[in-house]
Amino acid sequence: MESYSESQKQLARPYRKAVLRALLFITLVSGLLFFVLNTSRGNYPLAYVELGMALYSVFILWAIRRTAHLERWILAYTLPFFTAMMFALLSPRATATVFAWVLLVPILSHLLMGRRLGLAVSLFFMSVAAIIFFAKNRHDPELMEVLPIANITIMSMCILVFSHIYEITREQSESRLLKMAQTDPLTGLANRARLEDVFEREKRRSLRHGTPLSILLLDLDHFKKVNDDFGHEAGDMALRHVSDLLRRSLRATDLAARLGGEEFALILSDTTEEQSLAVAEKIRQAIAATPFHYYHSSITLTVSGGISEYQRDGDDLLTLLSHADRAMYHAKAQGRNRMVHASALRDEWIKRRHHR
Repeated sequence: MESYSESQKQLARPYRKAVLRALLFITLVSGLLFFVLNTSRGNYPLAYVELGMALYSVFILWAIRRTAHLERWILAYTLPFFTAMMFALLSPRATATVFAWVLLVPILSHLLMGRRLGLAVSLFFMSVAAIIFFAKNRHDPELMEVLPIANITIMSMCILVFSHIYEITREQSESRLLKMAQTDPLTGLANRARLEDVFEREKRRSLRHGTPLSILLLDLDHFKKVNDDFGHEAGDMALRHVSDLLRRSLRATDLAARLGGEEFALILSDTTEEQSLAVAEKIRQAIAATPFHYYHSSITLTVSGGISEYQRDGDDLLTLLSHADRAMYHAKAQGRNRMVHASALRDEWIKRRHHR
């Protein structure tokens, strides 16, 4: 769950949508222009392909206004667009200068599809273009000389490599910035922004597959006493110590986040009420049994927690945290160093009401 790939995709969508829109407008204008030019030259097949792409670009512009599936529309447009480009290269009346359009393939593919799919699409269509070029010009001695072919090949490879390197660098920079924006600097755990982002994704997965989803809220007991007795440096070390224990206690599919101060929130995917209580108890026992050392002092910590379950206790993160918070304060009131499920509070309230 620590992967940032989905967040990166969300972050990349606005700029990819902007690039796609620009390409669509250019296709609309150039398609109409080349339709007129090719019609005047009597090249009707290519003229109607150009007109078809111009009209298709209008449809795609309409389709991507509020789409949640931009990646699909990118493929739905670029693959026919590059195919139409190959058709133009095959046209008997096309000149050698038409092959300059092939240099757009790696640039657009990487900008719109990312480094992996962009590279695959680029290599495929550039290979097809190379086959068409040699098939059409094999009898032209001027174009088949080593120097022109070397120039075209090296230029094409340079653009392909530069596009790919740029996209790798962009993704790496984006990943670093995203991680910084969604990471608590003291503990290295996720922050609230990351928690909200992952919860929305896990919520969709829970609805799609019908799997349980739980939230665990933790608060260190008497943490102010640690700061008062040993200083804020010890308090910071205590928070890092607890964060390490949380990482070791959780699965790769779970997420631990620091909400602020000594409060932590955990997303437990595919976890029922009974399982979430077992996980909470495991964490509680690990923290209580593992004191941390500050100079010559051994400091024992305890934690209280509240658990809520998606759909049973609420349908959004704020409501689930609120229910978990009430359960956690009930645990504090009962003597601390314990875990309480929100359902236990609900059952207790129902019993009291029944006895009245």
